[in-house]
Amino acid sequence: MSGGNAQLITITVKLFAAYQEAYGVPELELQMAEGTSVAAVRDRLITEHPELERWRDLTRFGVNLQFVEPQTVLQAGDEVVLIPPVSGG
Repeated sequence: MSGGNAQLITITVKLFAAYQEAYGVPELELQMAEGTSVAAVRDRLITEHPELERWRDLTRFGVNLQFVEPQTVLQAGDEVVLIPPVSGG
């Protein structure tokens, strides 16, 4: 990392439905820059798995078991949940 003094934080991301299918695991541990928003976590996952793009505007966010707004800033150790729409069955 050059210039700047952004610290990295480690977060846990719980994956459900389409996100879990894309990654094949129930959760990820990610290193993100301090000050990262929960929406930026979603965007990173979509960058890594472009097939998730269709869920971008439909995904709800949770941090530490609370629903949050997309611009919510994450703290080290937070548990993030990305919840795409789940089809009924």
